[in-house]
Amino acid sequence: MALDSVILTAGASVGFFRLVNCGVEKLPVPATAQKNIWKWRNISTSFVHSLITGLWSMLCFYMHPQMAEDLIETHSVFSHTLVSVSIGYFIYDFFDMIFNQKINQSWELLFHHMVVITCFGLSVLTHLYVGFAVVALMVEINSIFLHLRQMLRMANMAERVLYRVNSMVNLGTYVAFRISTLAWMTRWLVLNRERIPLLSYTVGSVGLAIVTVMTIVLFCRLLRTDFLKSSREKENKKDKET
Repeated sequence: MALDSVILTAGASVGFFRLVNCGVEKLPVPATAQKNIWKWRNISTSFVHSLITGLWSMLCFYMHPQMAEDLIETHSVFSHTLVSVSIGYFIYDFFDMIFNQKINQSWELLFHHMVVITCFGLSVLTHLYVGFAVVALMVEINSIFLHLRQMLRMANMAERVLYRVNSMVNLGTYVAFRISTLAWMTRWLVLNRERIPLLSYTVGSVGLAIVTVMTIVLFCRLLRTDFLKSSREKENKKDKET
């Protein structure tokens, strides 16, 4: 895929997710989310991205299994397009946050997006490490449930059975598709150090380190909010009843 095709695909992706965001605006918004409609629309758009790219990443390896044997040079147009589409989303979301949210409230995500855009951009432009980028996008399987969790909380459904079920699935997929994937990527990077140029190795290592730290912090927050906090509340309630 030539440079102009990459730009066209990423640009079309920006436009698509902008349309998704506008489409969400036409849908009913829960009364409890009315105070922050922008956030509801933003999370809903992110949910659509996760649904598309998470399943797409799985299909890439199913349709082109050779890519799993060589994550550096082997890839298909299908997988290259996926990474380009995802770049478009992160560009769109970056500017959506810049224009609609205070920097001090979103600097972590803005920094994350810059790292992803840089790493994915180098991959699609050089046609190298596309398979590695597709592996990275498998974390979006977990993001489906992570975004759904946020939407349920905004809709004031944190006490519902659906939220509890989603919390358990979210935690399971977090370990399986986010923590495990990042650990595997780190291991792969170390084992293949001799095959990777210094610049690519440095960018990849720094990017992985940053995302890993953010992943651990978010995991602790999820445990505290959805499991440890609820357990303490139940114990306090029992103590009051006795």
